[in-house]
Amino acid sequence: MSRPKLHSAPCPLNVPPAPAPALRSVLTALGSPTAVREARTPSLRAAQGPATPELPLPVHVLDEITPAGVSATRLAGWRFLIRCGDRAVAAAETRLTPDGWAFSHFFEGPYIASTERALRQAESIAQPYQPRLLSLPSLYMLALWLHGDCTADGATGHPDAADMLVPLAPAPPGIAAHVPHRVAELLPVLTHRATPAPLPPLPPLLGSPA
Repeated sequence: MSRPKLHSAPCPLNVPPAPAPALRSVLTALGSPTAVREARTPSLRAAQGPATPELPLPVHVLDEITPAGVSATRLAGWRFLIRCGDRAVAAAETRLTPDGWAFSHFFEGPYIASTERALRQAESIAQPYQPRLLSLPSLYMLALWLHGDCTADGATGHPDAADMLVPLAPAPPGIAAHVPHRVAELLPVLTHRATPAPLPPLPPLLGSPA
C-alpha cells in the first residue's frame, strides 16, 4: 500500500511512515463489521462509502515539564484519521503490545476536526516539518507537534526549542487553540501551568507561640 498523502499541495509536511503492522491492524478492524458496529463512533457507523485510514501520526506523551526543558517523550501509539468521502469521520488508535502493534479502538470528537485544521495551518508554513501529536496529561492538552527534523524517526525524540506546537481544541483555559508557538516560547507558560502552587503555611496551633 502506498504511503498516505496529505490532500493539499504543495505540502511542506513530511508525514512519518507508520509501522506496517499498525496500518494492517487498522485495515483489519475497518474490514470487520463487528469492530465497526461496536465502536462508539456514530459517524463511522453511519458513514456511506469506503472508509480509509490516512495521515498516520505518532502520539507522544510528555509526562514532565521542567524549567530546564523537557525530557524525552514516550511513544503511546500511532493514530490514523479515518476518512470517508471528503472528511475524516473518526480516528483509529493503535498501541504496542508484547506481540507487536495492534489496533486499540476507534473514536471521534472535537480533536478529529481540530487535527485536520492544525495540519492545514501547518501546510501554510514555509519551513518543512514532520507532524506528530504531543499529549500533556498534566494539562489535559493535546497539540500538533511540528518537528524540525523531517528525517527523524517519528517514534523517538523530544520537542526542540525551534519546533512548533499548535494546541488543539479544546485547549486548556488560557491557552489559545490553533495559535502556533515555538516550543521555546510556549514552554515557560506550560511549565508554570504544570507546576502546582505551593501550599499556604498552616496556622499556629491554639496555645502555641506565634
